[in-house]
Amino acid sequence: MPGTSVGTARFSRSAVMAWILLFVAGIFEVVWAYSMKQSEGFTRLWPSIVTGVMMVASFACLSVAMRSIPLGTAYTIWTGIGAVGAFVVGVVLLGEQLNPTRILAAVLIVCGLVLMKLSSQ
Repeated sequence: MPGTSVGTARFSRSAVMAWILLFVAGIFEVVWAYSMKQSEGFTRLWPSIVTGVMMVASFACLSVAMRSIPLGTAYTIWTGIGAVGAFVVGVVLLGEQLNPTRILAAVLIVCGLVLMKLSSQ
């Protein structure tokens, strides 16, 4: 609304869509990381194909989101979603080690993502 103290650009449809696309790009990054692991060095066909498709989809969503979101913010959040998501997938689906230090590292990454988002307003 014009005349309000809250900026309207921040809540525009294109801004909301950019943040949704950035989140989706991060999820696609997690999927391609997992499928790359499953491809066993690109020696298995279908996981290799999924990896390629998800990489392209992730980069495409990220590139569109970056039209509205600053580079530093978009890239940091994209890689953070990928890092924390890959950590969770590794623990839940692949039986990777879970210990207090790894949990603290993931929490610190999430805190950094929140601070990056808050700083972009």
